[in-house]
Amino acid sequence: YSTNQSGTFILWKASGPAGGIVETLEVVTLSSSAPVQRLAERRGLKVHSWPDVDAAGRFDVGVVVSFGCLLPERLIGQLPCGILNVHPSLLPRWRGPAPVFHTVLHGDTITGVTIMQIRPKRFDVGPILHQEVCRVPERCTAEELGASLATVGARLLMETLENLPERILHQQEQSKEGATFAPKINSAMSWILWEQQTCVQIDRLYRAIGSRVPLRTVWNGKTVKLLDFVGKCNVSFFGTSPPGSIRFLKESNILAVFCKDGWVGFRTVKLKKSLSAADFYNGYLHQGFQKRVPAEQVCAFRSGGAKKDAAPTAEPLLRSKTSH
Repeated sequence: YSTNQSGTFILWKASGPAGGIVETLEVVTLSSSAPVQRLAERRGLKVHSWPDVDAAGRFDVGVVVSFGCLLPERLIGQLPCGILNVHPSLLPRWRGPAPVFHTVLHGDTITGVTIMQIRPKRFDVGPILHQEVCRVPERCTAEELGASLATVGARLLMETLENLPERILHQQEQSKEGATFAPKINSAMSWILWEQQTCVQIDRLYRAIGSRVPLRTVWNGKTVKLLDFVGKCNVSFFGTSPPGSIRFLKESNILAVFCKDGWVGFRTVKLKKSLSAADFYNGYLHQGFQKRVPAEQVCAFRSGGAKKDAAPTAEPLLRSKTSH
């Protein structure tokens, strides 16, 4: 049961006479357009469309990777060894649909992969069969971290299947301490709150969601997307700068914006179309100066967006008793 290609590919390699671990392998997908279905078809694997699945008497174990649906108790009970889930976090930390994004967003330095048994009616609460700790590379993006953890997860899955009865015998229930929840990423998270968020928080936000949901702000009543983030900037400026203040750094072609504790830079902004920092300055900011509009009106971004798409708090809600 997968929307992820890594798990399917590693199981395919282990199937048949050459692999020696998996005798029969079939794939269940949520959508016919899923990349995993195309991979399965290329490898000659039978594909089922969810929820039309009957595993009774045909399989020993199921494997779930990034599936996103609760599995019925009836289906779990049809498999003698249950259903395994490959989850990219050190459970019970970051249960839920977006563990990798929240690992980056909250600046975790340690993460990992967990192989666990599925339990009905709730996500990510079953006993742990295998787990490995991984270091989070400095300033990595969620995509980079996810790719790395996928490789680790494929290896741990094979190690688990190679000795499944013993893994099940020695399974460990998840700790009740340190559980946190990783909700789905949504567009409301992309609004920057210049008054509340620090340089570090904006950096983490960009690396967590920036490639999927561009960071946003408001300029002159219009939504502006901020692209090509370059991190914290050194700006030589005497005087006070309210959050949202903009400075164009001509030497480096960067648009610097003041947040809660310093300046962060972007090379590209997008209104109707993408503009370099220099083009934005020449077309909008410099033009404002020529019209003698007050600087505080011209050279400032505003926090938040429409009421129906309000900006989140600086830190997403956690369901946690303790944290790393």
